[in-house]
Amino acid sequence: MTNIILCGGNGTRLWPISRENMPKQFLKMFDDKSLYQLTLLRNRSFSNRTIIVSNAAQYFLAQDQTHELRLDGHEPFFVVEAIGRNTAAAIAFGAFLAPEDILFVTPSDHLIENEQKYAEMIEYGLKAAQNDALVTFGIIPTKPETGYGYIQAKKESTTILDVIHFKEKPDLQTAKNYLQANEDTKSNSIYLWNSGMFMFKASVYLQELQKHAPTVYKTAKSAFENAQKDDFIRLKSDDMLSIPDISIDYALMEKSSNIKVIKSEIKWNDVGSFDALDEVFEKDKNQNTKLNNLFAYNSHNNFVFGRYKTIALNEVNDLVIVDTPSALLVGKKGSSQKVREIVKMLKDKNPQLVQYGRTVYKPWGKFTNLHEDKRFKVKTLVVKPGKRLSLQKHFHRSEHWVVVKGTALVQIEEKEFLLRSNESTFIPMGAKHRLSNPGKVPLEVVEVQVGEYLGEDDIVRLQDDYGRIKDEQ
Repeated sequence: MTNIILCGGNGTRLWPISRENMPKQFLKMFDDKSLYQLTLLRNRSFSNRTIIVSNAAQYFLAQDQTHELRLDGHEPFFVVEAIGRNTAAAIAFGAFLAPEDILFVTPSDHLIENEQKYAEMIEYGLKAAQNDALVTFGIIPTKPETGYGYIQAKKESTTILDVIHFKEKPDLQTAKNYLQANEDTKSNSIYLWNSGMFMFKASVYLQELQKHAPTVYKTAKSAFENAQKDDFIRLKSDDMLSIPDISIDYALMEKSSNIKVIKSEIKWNDVGSFDALDEVFEKDKNQNTKLNNLFAYNSHNNFVFGRYKTIALNEVNDLVIVDTPSALLVGKKGSSQKVREIVKMLKDKNPQLVQYGRTVYKPWGKFTNLHEDKRFKVKTLVVKPGKRLSLQKHFHRSEHWVVVKGTALVQIEEKEFLLRSNESTFIPMGAKHRLSNPGKVPLEVVEVQVGEYLGEDDIVRLQDDYGRIKDEQ
């Protein structure tokens, strides 16, 4: 069996802790591991091969977090999309790579507990998939939930059920009606949460895709055939744009007559909102999030996330409070699904707050903005061993570099030289330059920018190790 892990989402409902540059699947919130890492570890014992489908912007994050796990012979193979076109095409790329296999398709950003039940769920899925069914996995609801889609299935005593219909995310009353139907012994239907996990033979998936979504099949196959193939597969922007942007649910699952759903009793959370995250974190006696830096007086049932400063609550209840160095979110519990509306507003007014936090992750490492004024900006750079920034220049700013830790190889125009701890250099405006780490430990540098415009888009890349010049054209 091949596990296809889809990890291209941005987690907008978890803004401001989740940003486009560091989405929720890569946040290390659970025993210093990310949801992506937990997915890799959970599924490796069930599969003999893993394929990661990622977008280009997050490929290096997935690579780095994979290497941290030291999987010893179970390293995944990457398919990198220049532009994401939803799950129908992403799964097709995995099917083209493993045409003889059964595919187990899983998101990278869900939290799953009770691994014995999870293993049983997979065994039932394999049984149905081996009989040429398109299999999805439904979770038995524990409450009326408006943030999940539902699957209506025939109520039977077995675990493998026939699907009647896929349901969109309901309003609260409809979600309550679904729960009542589950408890009604006279009802012929059962309603399950749609987990977004699937299993099927690759050949069956491609046959069904060709039948029900032929344009997706044709354009995805063309993009796959035209892709750059090396240690990973890199799909080209123009080819990706030709593929319809459609999910597997709309492309296949709502059209095919060959669908089975596995009724699953696992403890499952898509961690898709702060209300969902609140169910996972430990609470104090007043049902506030348990944090060492939180002090609450006569306050109850508040979800609080933030480790950067002391947080004090004074006679407030039922709030969501999320503190990050660059943004603060305050809202009501039960409304956290609507955070995406805030994100839409920010995309119009201040898109950088949607894209980046205070720390910005790059293929070579990361940088953290410490202070910014009208004419200067101060940041720290951390460059991984053996990595280097692009050869670049700026039209509106000059830069000063001070090495704090490690050894830097600096290029300014045609001159190269080494800088060590407590040594510095100056890069004039317009000069081509590059910073490299030739050492074995992370290189830490303080950068001071001075100029009339200090935006991150004031950069002209002349050479780049990570394909970003091509992406920008």
